[in-house]
Amino acid sequence: MGNTIAAVGSIAAAKQASAMGKYNQQVQERNAKVSEQEAEAIKNKNEFDIARFDQELLQLTGQTEVSLNKSGVELSGSGLNILNYNTRQGEIQKDVMNYNSLVKESRAIENANFARIQGAIERQRGLAKRNENLFKAGASLLRAKDAGEFGSA
Repeated sequence: MGNTIAAVGSIAAAKQASAMGKYNQQVQERNAKVSEQEAEAIKNKNEFDIARFDQELLQLTGQTEVSLNKSGVELSGSGLNILNYNTRQGEIQKDVMNYNSLVKESRAIENANFARIQGAIERQRGLAKRNENLFKAGASLLRAKDAGEFGSA
């Protein structure tokens, strides 16, 4: 009788192990989706920041032109050099902003990928534990049969 009870317990443990593997995989899938949403938010924030920076650069360019005109400097030579320099620096700054955003996006996407891998591993662990418990149940049933727990044939 003890072997039969052990077999029933092993079958229950197998079901539980499989359910835990599925649950852990679902948790990791949720984590992956959160990381993907974070990557999208980073991208959107960068687009907003670039647009705001363009406005500020445009405003700076306008102020510089007004200052140069007020001081009597023509928009050639030094005055033009100042405007060109500001424009180049603005483009460099936008490149840096884009690069930093891409690095953060990549990290978030990599976190999503890692979470999915972890989920797959957890699912496989659950299946392995399920199989282990099913084999234990089978062994218990064989022992029960050999011990005559099922009656005589």
